[in-house]
Amino acid sequence: MIEEAARAARAACVQAPAVGDPAYQEYCLRLADQLRTRWSRIRKANEEDVAAAEARGLPPTLVDRLRLGDAHLQVLTRLTEQVHEALPQVTAPGPESPAGTWGSRRQVRKPLGVVLMVYEARPTATIEGALLCVATGNAVLLRGGKEIAATNAELAEAIRAACAQAGLPEALATVLDDPDRSQLRWLLARPDAVDVLVPRGGPSLVDYCRTAGKLPVIASGGGVNHLFVQASADLPLAASIALNSKMTEPTACNALELVLVDRAVAGDFVAHLREAARRWAGPVTLRTDPSLPALPDPEGAAADGLYEEPLADHDFGREVLEPAIGVHVVDGLDAAVAHVRRHGSGHTEGIVATDEAAVAAYTGAVDAAALIVNGSLRLHDGPTMGLGPELSISTGRLHVRGPVALGSLLTTQWVVRARGALRT
Repeated sequence: MIEEAARAARAACVQAPAVGDPAYQEYCLRLADQLRTRWSRIRKANEEDVAAAEARGLPPTLVDRLRLGDAHLQVLTRLTEQVHEALPQVTAPGPESPAGTWGSRRQVRKPLGVVLMVYEARPTATIEGALLCVATGNAVLLRGGKEIAATNAELAEAIRAACAQAGLPEALATVLDDPDRSQLRWLLARPDAVDVLVPRGGPSLVDYCRTAGKLPVIASGGGVNHLFVQASADLPLAASIALNSKMTEPTACNALELVLVDRAVAGDFVAHLREAARRWAGPVTLRTDPSLPALPDPEGAAADGLYEEPLADHDFGREVLEPAIGVHVVDGLDAAVAHVRRHGSGHTEGIVATDEAAVAAYTGAVDAAALIVNGSLRLHDGPTMGLGPELSISTGRLHVRGPVALGSLLTTQWVVRARGALRT
């Protein structure tokens, strides 16, 4: 079964029109139509998946990842519109330039080939993978978690219908429905069948994909992300940034895990953070450094949705998929840098400071796919940064680092017009 799907994907790559063909823009429109038409069926299947997950006792944060609502339909159809609008510019060939006195050269866009996307329990990732990969001329094999099997079955029908209506080979997007891990191992070991692997999920999934196979990987290293509050920071702003960086989507890969606060302002900062957390619409847990003063009124704070517990060493380097923020006191910028180098995942880091020399020193010393200055870590996002729709965020150093936008799913080919020239 898996061998047949891989062969069909490779054949679809060969049969598909060249990058930039109008069929790909048509596919974006037809996919949006299919989602609207089939949404009630997709929602019903999703309700089955959610009920099964709840019956299995999965944590509420993970169940929420599975759940689809009408707001998701709006997000996904808007994504199809954004891809439709961006394609002409992204896929356009480069300018023709002279090559010495004998000819000219030009770069044209080509698909990466067959993409294997392995992900967990976010059904929106199925549409994102099918949309961005196919629109750029790639074939994609989509392997989601078994927790979204019913939802994925319905989404697969929508994707196949959109391909057919646009005149594209249906095998350009295949949802793999067999959860057998041996099939994944077969794919990971076959660079002749798959050209690039895109794992989306937690560190264990990404690490497995990196170490168990032979495929080139565009991968996130997980989101162990920090915010350094330097001594010159606007502390009320820093508190707002910290909350927004985590609480807007606690399970996101660009969400904050730990605030590193300069000891000189630590007490004042945590007071501002506690006050901001009380005003937040929903419960907030702060894990605070034992050196900080204890919460003055824990019972009153709990009534306002603020909970506090001590920060422990095992909280360092840990991705916390819940509405909780750690606060660790450090002795200045160098200590903050050392902590990030030891415990960070290279995904998203941030600093809040008004001292430009401190900002320059920190951005020069800290290495991550994105470093946010005086803003929410959640700004590390392709559309938000003006880079267009994204498939994931990569922490690798080759090919792409940061948002994996449409252009990152393409490679280039030189077209050289030689006018009969020979090499001397």
